[in-house]
Amino acid sequence: MRRAGSRTRFLAFIGPGFLVAVGYMDPGNWATSIAGGSEFGYTLLAAVALSSLMAILLQSLCARLAVATGRDLAQACRDAYPRPVSLVLWVLAELAIIATDLAEVIGTAIALNLLFGLPLVWGVVITALDVFLILYLQSRGFRRVEAFVATMILVIALCFVGQLLLAQPSIAAIVGGLFPSPQIVTDERMLYLALGILGATVMPHNLYLHTGIVQTRAYERDARGKAEAVRFSTLDSTMALCFAFLVNASILILAASAFHDRGAGTVEDLTDAHALLEPLLGAAIAPVLFAVALLCSGLSSTVTATMAGQIVMQGFLRMTLKPWIRRLVTRAIAIVPAATIIILNGEAGAGELLVLSQVVLSLQLPFAVIPLVMFSADGTKMGALKAPSWVLWLAATTAAVIVALNTKLVLDHLLGG
Repeated sequence: MRRAGSRTRFLAFIGPGFLVAVGYMDPGNWATSIAGGSEFGYTLLAAVALSSLMAILLQSLCARLAVATGRDLAQACRDAYPRPVSLVLWVLAELAIIATDLAEVIGTAIALNLLFGLPLVWGVVITALDVFLILYLQSRGFRRVEAFVATMILVIALCFVGQLLLAQPSIAAIVGGLFPSPQIVTDERMLYLALGILGATVMPHNLYLHTGIVQTRAYERDARGKAEAVRFSTLDSTMALCFAFLVNASILILAASAFHDRGAGTVEDLTDAHALLEPLLGAAIAPVLFAVALLCSGLSSTVTATMAGQIVMQGFLRMTLKPWIRRLVTRAIAIVPAATIIILNGEAGAGELLVLSQVVLSLQLPFAVIPLVMFSADGTKMGALKAPSWVLWLAATTAAVIVALNTKLVLDHLLGG
């Protein structure tokens, strides 16, 4: 009986992990993974795997912090730091959300173009209408939001399974790609794409999002209830992120197999990737599956980015906007540069902007990760739920690696590579 009760309680905690996981497979992730796979084959699979492990570790700290303190990451920063520091962190968090939204705008517009022939500029404008989708889902309850996102993730996964069956990638090459190569750090172009993968996988807004939505779960507030909540929330996010890793790896493997192995050269544009799939894989269904998965990716990611924006604004500023106002403001900020770049540079500019948005996310990441690690190591805040020393050491090492890689990228750029 007790085992059945435990399973039932765990089922109540399933959901937040998948809301977080969808951010790890957004359109920006597609751009970096396709560029990396088409140019360098399976080599950057190691970057996908390492980024996923970092994500699992950091999201477990998010769940622990939320349960132990009853605060989300934005609230914890506001409590701990002077107001000027807190405001800077708020601005950086908002920039990360805008960069995320930019990727969703472009990805959704490209998907609409591929499926229905809609011009990219009009697709970008139409993405503003997703506010009605969000309002509808939120009016139906939080579980409906989770169900929608989970359905989108399942569709994305099924589409990639179909494409991989057509591409028939080399199993030996996949296994070899999971082992890190020194070239990832020494080659500036490869490092740029690896950081894009890192920024698309370990996303700053997801850290704020997870610490907020974990608290939507009901659990006993005594020591035993909190410990169980941490365990179940961590298991939920770990399962969801393992699934997200399979999807992310599939994107890169598809690009490596379909483009790199077949000599198609570097493919940085999602539209080009779509156009090349049918002649290279020999099946008309391949590009359709690609476009459907891309559309589902953009729609599901837009929901979680909006929720993260609400948590960030309320946590840092104690300010609550109506969801539709918050959504329209954020999307308007993202639409302007997206439409401008598309008008000036066409589809190629949109692809480059997608990759750039993910590198921007990577550069913002330390400003969310470092406070998270510091709070998690604070015994006064965490009490009995403070993470084991080995977990904290791994988290600190993760933060140091992220800072070091970002510093190298910036210095390489400033010094001309």
